[in-house]
Amino acid sequence: MDGMPTLRHQRARGGASLGLVSGPHGTRIDELQQASPQRLLFPSPEPGEWLTAAMVNTAGGLAGGDAVTTRIALGPEARATLSAAAAEKIYRSLGPETEIGVTLDLAENAALEWIPQETIFFSGARLRRRIEARLAPGARLIMAEALVFGRAAHGETVVAGSLVDQWRIIGPDGPLWAEGLRLGEDIAGPLQSPFGMAGAGAMATLLLVAPEAEAMRDRLRLLLEDGPVRCGATLPRPGLMLARFLGEPLALRGALSSALSALREGAFGLPARLPRLWTT
Repeated sequence: MDGMPTLRHQRARGGASLGLVSGPHGTRIDELQQASPQRLLFPSPEPGEWLTAAMVNTAGGLAGGDAVTTRIALGPEARATLSAAAAEKIYRSLGPETEIGVTLDLAENAALEWIPQETIFFSGARLRRRIEARLAPGARLIMAEALVFGRAAHGETVVAGSLVDQWRIIGPDGPLWAEGLRLGEDIAGPLQSPFGMAGAGAMATLLLVAPEAEAMRDRLRLLLEDGPVRCGATLPRPGLMLARFLGEPLALRGALSSALSALREGAFGLPARLPRLWTT
């Protein structure tokens, strides 16, 4: 009827802010703020592991119009692993984009693992994500993000939607790495194109900022050659290793898990295994 207000869907606007500092007994929480649907849980780490924070979406996923921001700040010498209790799901949108923002601040000689589980992109989803990491002198970083396009076990394929994914890594002397991926409303085209994803169901990016970057590049090349996933590792600049993965979701998860285990041990001195969150 004329004059009736337009109904709007309720949308989530939340996030989390975590500050960590190093003390006599290791890394501890200095600041914690969180707003639904984002929550941070702190499971007891296994022997040899760092303080671990598990990101949880209490809504079970994100849809068009939802916005979540995460800020992680590590003080000097702090050590932490940030992962997720489950894969994130980006559901079909009725128009607006889902927005995800991540900011990572690492002070002098801090070390962080940012290794959430996969993000599942449903057909019709519209995602805009921006990740920015700022590193002070001596800081070390492992970052891994995997995108799965549809749920293969359910016979799903992505035939519509849009994706904008931006990464910026800034070191003490300025930018270290910047990239952007944009898939427009014709998303099915590049997902199937031989010059795009060639029909692969998942992709992942793995990044290491550490003095061991060159050695880890060579190690990953040997580890992953002749596997079921197309992958490559390169050294865009000294101290920065970048690896890409393209394949079917289950095989890609296995290859990424092997790569992460190798990096954790070789660059961070952690056990050569994934955190329990990835395996339970």
